[in-house]
Amino acid sequence: MKKILVANRGEIAIRVMRTAKKMGIKTVAVFSEADRNSPHVKFADQAICIGPAPSNQSYLRGDKIIEVAKLLNADAIHPGYGFLSENADFAELAEKNNIIFIGPRSKAIKMMGDKLAAKDAVKDYNIPMVPGVDYAIKNPEEAIKIAKEIGFPILIKAAAGGGGKGMRVVEKEKDVVEQMKRAISEATSAFGDGSVFVEKYVSSPRHIEIQVMADNHGNILHFFERECSVQRRHQKVIEEAPSSVLTPKLRAEMGQAAINVARSCDYLGAGTVEFLLDDKHNFYFLEMNTRLQVEHPVTEWISGVDLVELQIKVARGEALNIKQEDLKINGHALELRVYAEDPLNDFLPSVGNLEIYRLPIGKNIRVDNGFEEGMDIPIYYDPMLSKLITYGKTREEAIELMIKAIDNYEIKGVQTTLPFGRFVCEHDAFRSGNFDTHFVKKYYSPSLIKKQQLLEAEIAAKIALKHYLEEQKLLRLPN
Repeated sequence: MKKILVANRGEIAIRVMRTAKKMGIKTVAVFSEADRNSPHVKFADQAICIGPAPSNQSYLRGDKIIEVAKLLNADAIHPGYGFLSENADFAELAEKNNIIFIGPRSKAIKMMGDKLAAKDAVKDYNIPMVPGVDYAIKNPEEAIKIAKEIGFPILIKAAAGGGGKGMRVVEKEKDVVEQMKRAISEATSAFGDGSVFVEKYVSSPRHIEIQVMADNHGNILHFFERECSVQRRHQKVIEEAPSSVLTPKLRAEMGQAAINVARSCDYLGAGTVEFLLDDKHNFYFLEMNTRLQVEHPVTEWISGVDLVELQIKVARGEALNIKQEDLKINGHALELRVYAEDPLNDFLPSVGNLEIYRLPIGKNIRVDNGFEEGMDIPIYYDPMLSKLITYGKTREEAIELMIKAIDNYEIKGVQTTLPFGRFVCEHDAFRSGNFDTHFVKKYYSPSLIKKQQLLEAEIAAKIALKHYLEEQKLLRLPN
């Protein structure tokens, strides 16, 4: 493998290119007209524009990307995450053009991309499932019948879903018709597929995922878990590894279940198996993400591996040279997704210019970043600026360092999730480890951040006044 085209943008494109360069592999960046001056374009060995700003005319144009790969003699494509990373047709197109797709085979992507097909695939492996059905529901009457069997509340979910879209919690029978209609409409709009199914709603779950890696030689490893329970709109904002609630026994059981999920679809490369963990520590298979995850850095830090390097080696046909028993958890890592969003206004995207943009630096602080000072935030893509990751020997150490790193991250021009990250890290529920996916709903309110900001401004003003009065006193002293 001599040249990799990275079919993505921003921080993940740079992240992949860093490892490729470390391995002596040339890189190709693709970019839209809106990203012409982006850091990932400058970082690559070669770069080529693939179309206008909207992603459906650029980053989602699989045919165009394959064309560029062939033109520049790239022998592999890394899709990053998002965009075409879980598009089975794109993976197949790469395969047909003799370009290595650094990811699973198209068959596994297709199977795990459909939640119902995924449930069917893992049936024979004795993997715990949330009570419900594993087929598409056609009408509300059928949904009501199932709900009565498994008990309310239920979750109506899009079969082709992800990112919280096409998902509705229903507490009472009278709401089934309306919520099902909404779920189908949202699923059709987001995925072009209105199929939905019904399962029991686990009311106080934690969202735990297991990182897996599989090679072409029958080896599958798990790299422990990530805790992803702090979410807004069913999307993660803060992740950590390891989880504060898993015992070694439960970790081993969930790790083996994740390996079995990968085995069920003849998996290749990096993937993540997601589970719900209830308040009694029962775990249930949720889905498999057939790509590298946004939060992979926390796993890299505690396990001491470069997951992108392993992805590339596995894609080249190499066998994994690590054994499961060799892998050990070392320390604790925490990640905050720094989004250009306003946590004081329902996390709505905050568009503007990065007038000031300075990253925190220091031992055990890592920033996977995709922006520079002076850049505008494009309206066309996910609003994530960077990922702020901290590491410590203990969870407490990683949290304290995260607070310090947040305070040293200077951004002016747009609102970001940094104040929210600080709020979470200082909250007793998070610090105690006793929280679930309802953290934001239970504990977060914009007024709390406003109150904290006013208090900090007041303290800063008092300190400034004290310094001023002391200076005036010194000036008045006789010579």
